[in-house]
Formats: sequence, structure tokens, C-alpha cells
Amino acid sequence: MLPGFGLTLGTTLLWLSLIVLIPLGALFVKSAALSADQFIAIVTSRRALHAFALSFGLSLAAACVNLVFGAIVVWALVRYRFPGRRLLDAIVDVPFALPTAVAGIALTALYAPSGWIGGLLAPLGIHVAFTPLGIFVALVFIGLPFVVRTVQPALEDLDAELEEAAASLGAGRCMTVRRVVLPTVVPALLTGFTLAFARAVGEYGSVVFIAGNLPNVSEIAPLLIVIRLQEFRYADASAIAVVMLMASLLFLFLINGLQRWTALHTESGR
Repeated sequence: MLPGFGLTLGTTLLWLSLIVLIPLGALFVKSAALSADQFIAIVTSRRALHAFALSFGLSLAAACVNLVFGAIVVWALVRYRFPGRRLLDAIVDVPFALPTAVAGIALTALYAPSGWIGGLLAPLGIHVAFTPLGIFVALVFIGLPFVVRTVQPALEDLDAELEEAAASLGAGRCMTVRRVVLPTVVPALLTGFTLAFARAVGEYGSVVFIAGNLPNVSEIAPLLIVIRLQEFRYADASAIAVVMLMASLLFLFLINGLQRWTALHTESGR
């Protein structure tokens, strides 16, 4: 065993406790001030349930969209050489670097009825800004880089000669993708999907501007938590946050289990 294991492990546990475990523990302690009936009443109110459904439903939908189109973007960046490829590769990171408030203002200005895109959609009866559709657009915007940057290294490590060998043996394009490419990149795809979903669930800055924030219409759960904090209802905010945390952890555990099953299935199939 390499020297310094005890010191490294102790530092790791201390740091994780200070940054992650203690704050999460404080969240549960604060919500424990509520009785069971009070807790259930808060998290099952019509407003809270709608906020939960909106946050998790749109986050899941945005992550699915990013999974598909993120894979297409990665394929284009890795497998083809074309003018402007490096610029396109750099543009993918814009949502990473852009402050979320700036992203929200830009999307709102773009998709508002008087905006460049919103002005074209409004005559068709399609309203994006200040609706759940606007939230979906914002979540897709901030989640795309997580899929692209997670899958890109996996596809780059896959030798293109394997695909050429499969083609030379008579495999069609679909079979090559299914039998050669997917087994390698599926774990990365699931990881990118998980990261995009987790980021979307907790997103606030880029969503709050374009959502409209109407209760029972376009109010997300993180915004409801902020509202409860502004009302000095800290226990209520903690209860809503606990539900979001538990639901997110459950989803992450399910995805991690699926990743392990996929890895084992891939290994056994080789």
C-alpha cells in the first residue's frame, strides 16, 4: 500500500463531511422540527406537488433530449473533420462558463413574444417564455455540455478501425453501432444523462427568468424553496428540500445500478 493512506483518507472524510454530509444533516435536523402530519401536509400541498412534478418531469425530459442530441453532437465532433469543428467544440462549453442569470435573461429575451424566436412562434400559438416550455428550453440549454463532455472521451478512445473491421465483415451501419459502439459508450451516456438530470433538478438562475414563476403553472421546486425562505418559513423550505434530495438520491442510485448492470452485461457478452 502506498504511504500516506491514513492521512489522505482522513483528509478526504473530513472534507466530505464539512462540505457534504454536515450540510445535508443540518437539512434533515431542521425539517425534524416539523411533526409528521405537518411535514406531509407541506410536501403534499397542491402547490408543492405541482412544483415537484414540474421540476422532476421537465428535468427528466430535458435529460432525455440532451442524451439523444448530445450523442449526435459528440459523433459529429469525434468522427468527422470539417471547417469550424474546433469552434463548435468550444461553443459546447458556453453553458458551463455563462453565469446562469445571464443565460436566463438571454433565453427570455430570445423566446419572449417580442424576441427573435418568440416573435416567430407567437403567431403560431406557441408561447415559450413564461411557460413550462420555457423551463424545458432552459434545462436543455444548461444540460447539453454534461452529456457531450462525458461521452466525448469514451468515443475518442474507441478505435475507428474496429468499426471498419465490422464493416469489412459484412456488418451494416446499424449493427456496427449496436454491437461495437454502444457497448463502449453506454456507461458514459448514462453518466452524462445522470449529470444532466441532476443539474436540471437543482437549476434556478437560468430558469427563474424565463419561467414566469406562476404558482401551479410554472413554479419550480427550487423557486418554491426560495419563496419559503423569504417568508421565514425555514422548516417548510427544509421539508421541500428533503423531498427533492431523497428523490434525487433515489434516481441517482437507480442510474448507478443500471450502469453497473450494463457494465457486467457488456463484460459477460465479450
